[in-house]
Amino acid sequence: MLKGNFFRGLGYLGEGFRLIRQPGLRLFVIIPLVINVLLFGLLFYFLAEMFAGLIAAAMGWLPDWAWLQALDWLFWLLYGAVILLMLAYGFVIVANLIGAPFYGYLAELTEKHLTGQEVTTEDSWAAIVKDIPRVLLREVQKILYYLPRALGLLIIGLIPVVNLVAAVLWFLFNSWMMALQYVDYPADNHKVSFKALRGLLGDTRLSAFGFGLPVALAAMVPVLNLVVVPAAVCGATAYWVRENGATRH
Repeated sequence: MLKGNFFRGLGYLGEGFRLIRQPGLRLFVIIPLVINVLLFGLLFYFLAEMFAGLIAAAMGWLPDWAWLQALDWLFWLLYGAVILLMLAYGFVIVANLIGAPFYGYLAELTEKHLTGQEVTTEDSWAAIVKDIPRVLLREVQKILYYLPRALGLLIIGLIPVVNLVAAVLWFLFNSWMMALQYVDYPADNHKVSFKALRGLLGDTRLSAFGFGLPVALAAMVPVLNLVVVPAAVCGATAYWVRENGATRH
């Protein structure tokens, strides 16, 4: 039986957008935001032509059945949705690899704000530099978790008719990954292993999907996906404090 509260989970991203406006948190929102703007510009430039090529190639693999050809617009839409989801999370992976040290510290400051502790940024740069090896290793763990599952879904998505289910599975998987990606920052601050975190989120799976759903949607919207990352970090920290993280560790 699924536990948690889907609608409560939906509210955490909105709370994250409110939190990034707090004076003590703004600096560690602005710096990764600038990085994301530069990164997104480069990715958009290199992937714009690739996207059209991938769609054309996928359509070329369809068998020459009349009823399938009549539905070519639907398959184009489904393949486009799958690729867009891949690119959305691909952007998140690269952005988080670069910004991870800032996001871990942002999660720490956000948790202090939410729990009524003093928010101070003294020795912040030293703390960020010291944590770089650990947070990068954690990002690699998330990528290794993501890639084989994404590959399996991609293969399913290339099978005509079955890809109708694959598009839905992709969206659910991305929602789960977005929750896992961002709640990991406050969890890592508490030295909770990645495996243990998956169990914690599984205990409140409905809340996790509720949080990950709007993040996954926002990650697919140009410009909005630039600001959603720090907001998701703050929202995930609120999730950690109120759901099943800080209350159990």
